[in-house]
Order: sequence, then structure tokens, then C-alpha cells
Amino acid sequence: MTSDHDMLWRHCSHLGRILLPMVDQESWRRARRHENLQAWGIDTAAGERMIEIFTALAAHAVALDASLSAAKLEALPLKVVADAATGKRDYELLAGLPDTFADDRDGLAVNVFRLYAYKGGQYNHRLTRLSTELRHALLVLAERAPILLPTCGDVFRRAAEAGLPQ
Repeated sequence: MTSDHDMLWRHCSHLGRILLPMVDQESWRRARRHENLQAWGIDTAAGERMIEIFTALAAHAVALDASLSAAKLEALPLKVVADAATGKRDYELLAGLPDTFADDRDGLAVNVFRLYAYKGGQYNHRLTRLSTELRHALLVLAERAPILLPTCGDVFRRAAEAGLPQ
């Protein structure tokens, strides 16, 4: 049986997976992100996966702070998630995670995030750069929205309309 906490993580993880495809609707954004990652010495595929998991961690941390259920995640404003990406400490992002992950890729990516956070130095610097890239991506989506304060739910709906996997 799946707990609400597990469902919350799954929704947050889904947000992470659809974020970059939604941002990449303007193809030049993907090229610019790849240039940034390469300039920072971060493998493109690994960097994009870290941005995905960083998104999930930021959304999850904010949802837990606000005592949101999985069903209420849709009401979470993108700006709040963007602020958490750059404003929360690594340990705040890692607090309250499920003990196990339904998707092994999530568990592996969370462990890589932990390793980066605990190693410090250049790895911590990479997390800072990735958090800035994540914040930028979230703000791009927020600016595209036809409403004043877009939410995670708005991104889920636009992703469904764009034909992205649900």
C-alpha cells in the first residue's frame, strides 16, 4: 500500500522529470543549459538528472514544510519551489525523504545529491550552480504562464497538454 508521503514524493519526482522538457519548448534554452553545464565541468546527462532530482527535493521540502498532501501539491506556487532551490540548505532538502523509492533512479540520484552535499568543496559548488540553473528554469516556466502566480498543477496540466508522459 502506498502512503501519502510516498505519493507526495512521486508527484515531486514527476515535476522534476517534466521540468526540463517544458523549459526546452524553446530549443535554444537546452543548448544554453548544455553550454553552462559543460563550462562548469558537469556532464550534461548527469547535470540534467541532478536538476531533475533537485527539483523534486525542493518541491518535496516545501510541501513538507507546508504540510501539503500529494493531492495539494498542485497548489504549490512555482516561485516557492524556485526560492527553496536556492534558499534551503542541503540538509533541509534531504530531510523527510521516503525510506525507499519506487523508482531506483530516484534513490540513486538522491544518493549522488547526498554525496555532493557531504563532500563539500567543488561538489558543493556544483550544487550551487545547479540550484541556480533550476531556479532559472522554474522562473522561465512561471513567466510563460498566463496567470499571475502559476503553480505546480499548472505545470502538470501544460505538460499533459504537450503530450509529456504522466
